[in-house]
Amino acid sequence: MICYHRVRLTAVLAVTCALAAGSPASAQQADSSLLTLTRIYGSGEFASQPFGPSRWLGDGSAYTTLEPAGDGRGQDIVRYDVETGRRDVLVTARQLTPSGAEGPLDVEDYAWSPDLGRLLVFTNTKPVWRLNTRGDYWALDRNSGRLIQLGGRDAEPSTLMFAKFSPDGGRVGYVRENNLYVEDIASGAITPLTTDGSRTMINGTFDWVYEEELMDNYADGWRWSPDGRAIAYWQLNADRVRNYDLINDTDSLYSRVTPVQYPKVGEQNSAARVGIVSAGGGPTRWLDIPGDPREHYIPRMDWAAGSDEVLLQRLNRLQNTNEVMLGDARTGRVRTVLTERDSTWVDVVNDVVWLRRGKEFTWVSDRDGWKHVYAVSRDGGAVRLITRGDFDVLEVKGIDDKGGWLYYVASPDNPTQKYLFRTRLDGKGTPQRISPKAEAGTHVYDRSPSYRYAIENYSRLGTPPVIRLVRLPGNEVIRTLVDNAELRTRVEALRRPAVEWLTVPAADGSRMPGVLLKPADFDSTRKYPLLFFVYGGPGNAEVEDQWGGYYLWHSMLTQKGYLVAVVDNRGTPAPLGRAWRKAVYGQLGVLETQDQAAAAKALSARSYVDPTRIGIWGWSYGGFMTLNALFRHPDLYRMGVAVSPVTHWALYDNVYTERFNGLITTNRAGYDRGSPISYVNGFKGDLLLVHGSGDDNVHFQNSELLINALVAANKPFEMMDYPNRTHCICQGKNTTLHLFTLITRFLDEHLLGAPPTPRQQASTGN
Repeated sequence: MICYHRVRLTAVLAVTCALAAGSPASAQQADSSLLTLTRIYGSGEFASQPFGPSRWLGDGSAYTTLEPAGDGRGQDIVRYDVETGRRDVLVTARQLTPSGAEGPLDVEDYAWSPDLGRLLVFTNTKPVWRLNTRGDYWALDRNSGRLIQLGGRDAEPSTLMFAKFSPDGGRVGYVRENNLYVEDIASGAITPLTTDGSRTMINGTFDWVYEEELMDNYADGWRWSPDGRAIAYWQLNADRVRNYDLINDTDSLYSRVTPVQYPKVGEQNSAARVGIVSAGGGPTRWLDIPGDPREHYIPRMDWAAGSDEVLLQRLNRLQNTNEVMLGDARTGRVRTVLTERDSTWVDVVNDVVWLRRGKEFTWVSDRDGWKHVYAVSRDGGAVRLITRGDFDVLEVKGIDDKGGWLYYVASPDNPTQKYLFRTRLDGKGTPQRISPKAEAGTHVYDRSPSYRYAIENYSRLGTPPVIRLVRLPGNEVIRTLVDNAELRTRVEALRRPAVEWLTVPAADGSRMPGVLLKPADFDSTRKYPLLFFVYGGPGNAEVEDQWGGYYLWHSMLTQKGYLVAVVDNRGTPAPLGRAWRKAVYGQLGVLETQDQAAAAKALSARSYVDPTRIGIWGWSYGGFMTLNALFRHPDLYRMGVAVSPVTHWALYDNVYTERFNGLITTNRAGYDRGSPISYVNGFKGDLLLVHGSGDDNVHFQNSELLINALVAANKPFEMMDYPNRTHCICQGKNTTLHLFTLITRFLDEHLLGAPPTPRQQASTGN
């Protein structure tokens, strides 16, 4: 995935120290209504109150969360009764202090054993690829107070992954250096379940492309059976996956090479298979899955409502066919029970839930043009529609099988918002909206196992989140857990932009959702420069009515006198139906660029928009879109900022790219049509190109090939290379602040204060 969403979070929350660009910081800081880059990215002033991670206990009548210890050293784990609010400290920071240590463990995550007698703590985490999935695990016995580190005495620091309690709570399984182990907590005995793990033989976790593109950015590759007797796990053989070498020139006298297993378009993948092994050790029984394992993917696998079978999803390489298979844990035999096909691509289904004691499972499909939930019989013989109507189900939140309800997230009337609904499992009756009708915006829920309660996170664009404990199905507030009152006061004191929600015609006449931010003192008789922010790809919709993103920085720009627009083009995952999302298949960058240009033309026709000062910026897929917009519509856009852009899809990984663009062997023309490199000769404006040389996602190679093309065409541009920074360009002191200072200065020079060029004056008749 071209992972802009993680970049966005980092950009909002990064804490750095430097002076803001533009007018002197001292003058601006005297006025609390004005934003500066230092306030946004260097002070922590606009950080939300922390909450969690929280864990429901039992049926959900209570939950636990992390809170700072009373003496300020470490964290306590605290239990709250839902109805009464009674607070009890279950585990103190002192109990989480290892013998001989100077202080308690820094709890980054935790899990309870089923009987709450033991606690598992994840700490000292580090990345394997882009996520912090490895670290140290400690187990606390609450009865004896014994705190032990898992992995044995010979385990190197930060080498354990995905530790989980067994169903009986007496053992913990984990991955260590690509092998699976089970450790008995009482005795400390460690049983290796695999021994062949290496850099290219990967057990219980995944290679780069599986983690990035198929596993929802989570690489946990093994599952306890419900009875605790066996473990099902993935094994990947990556011996034919070529390395992409990242070069580090700054951390030592001589350059260092970091090889990353990265299958580019058309290259070979890891061979994936699924096996079942006894939790007590012994040989693995491999599921007998037909076909070439290097030409298929297994993106999902779990136990199938019992300990006898596993359910898995298998994609072909084109990813236009998803076979749902049941595998026998004892014999290894596999049978296909459901096949999902599409002329473009099919989506992996995260929301498989078993119904009627394993007789049915839920399935999500857009086979009727909208993403809906179905119930499928265990043998695949019957497929029954549960949700109905011209809307997309965004997420299944759970199944109350006993009560007969399906809970899901959708927004049938407004694609920028999210609400919780429930409907009868039999598909009859009218769905009930649970989120309050008076609270437009985005509602996110963590519901209790009994479906009686939920922890709700509610926010709007420009309004920080409030986290509440609510009673379902009425969404009655029991109490507020996080009100963000101080943050809300700071935000409300700002000179905030006026917000206009709008729809804009796409190139084919479709209605694109959008939002326009205007200066607080907006004057319709003036002429303003217009800056578009774009992502535009299948991974993210950016026009969302919620707190976060680049809202504060974009607000700062409106204080300077900019208009800022965001429009979601066709191909983004806005909940507008299958045809909207999949129109871009086989030609990434073509329709999206046409749609963004149509939006720019529509807004430039407004009397208060200066058509000679239209700019565009974006990150990752948004950088790719920025380049296409500048190069293909040079008379429309004056300037652009492209951060970490893809410049030709042949350079990106095969799983993502082939899903949306098909195989390059049969669609080379589609790849070339969408590449900004194909349109360099049309470029006439001002470009700032930014990339991190250590980007393991969108390789620096993308910008280097673009630079060669720009040089060959004798096109001037500006460029910034951040040494060894990854795709987020967020590592190192002051990096985020430096980046946004750079971008802001470029905008001020080339858009805000720039006079019309002779060419632009001629084109507008001025």
